[in-house]
Amino acid sequence: MAQVRTIAEEDAKRPNRERECLVGECTRIVNRIKTTLTRLGIRNFKPTLRQAAERPATLHTPEGLPLPPNTLAELQRDMARLGFVASQIREIEEVRQKRLEQHPETGPHAMVRLLARVVGIGLETADMLVNEGLSRPMRDRRAIARYAGLTGAPNESGAQRRERGLARAGNARVRRGMIQLAWRFLRFQKQSALTLWYRAPHRR
Repeated sequence: MAQVRTIAEEDAKRPNRERECLVGECTRIVNRIKTTLTRLGIRNFKPTLRQAAERPATLHTPEGLPLPPNTLAELQRDMARLGFVASQIREIEEVRQKRLEQHPETGPHAMVRLLARVVGIGLETADMLVNEGLSRPMRDRRAIARYAGLTGAPNESGAQRRERGLARAGNARVRRGMIQLAWRFLRFQKQSALTLWYRAPHRR
């Protein structure tokens, strides 16, 4: 049975989701800039560097020619857009940090701070997992797996039974975060019993 979230609980998801959209927008802008320059044979420009916004006017093609005027104007607009989106991401992160500092032991904030102390889990992942799923009253860990779509999807027909992999019928953000968390666990908790069991030769 799905429990209806309160308005405050739903509102707590918005910063993380907005940041995810803005990060995707940054990636699209950077890829567009690189594609535009690649057409002219320029491959050594990094739009994410601190002084990158000042460089388009100084770029030259391999033939030594300056950038065409329309292309230069487009790049400058893209760089301005990239800087604006990056500033919005920083604003979201600063506001979240202030809220965690002001209310460190109340509600989901305490859970976020506790999760962020685990090696391999950053503040962004902890905030997403708590507000999207872990703050819900779940019965057990299997309920969390079902909510994230990480349970199996068996196909049964008569005496035939075939496993079709993960169901993927749930919160996609929580599912991506938990899968990434599993790989980070293998990377940063190399000596744990679970990691040693996973990497044991008999499992291959």
